[in-house]
Amino acid sequence: MKREQLLADYIEHLWDKGFKLTDEQVKFIYFARQYADNDALSCIALEATLKTQIEFDGSFFIGLIELLNEHDIKTISQARSVFKQKGIG
Repeated sequence: MKREQLLADYIEHLWDKGFKLTDEQVKFIYFARQYADNDALSCIALEATLKTQIEFDGSFFIGLIELLNEHDIKTISQARSVFKQKGIG
């Protein structure tokens, strides 16, 4: 995943790789993205959700967004560090 990749690009990348999200799931992801206020962090949370859960799990995804907010995470490397500490993705 590229550092400055927009959420839409990442979702399209998933689609191209054969991972099809439903319209409802995409809407939920964009809803949660507003809470994160950061496309890169939304992408890393989505990536971790899919790697950990094997499918999209909205509750898990929003939980990761909340975790990032609780730790005031601003960068992808910080997000990966927190996920690693928690044993996620």
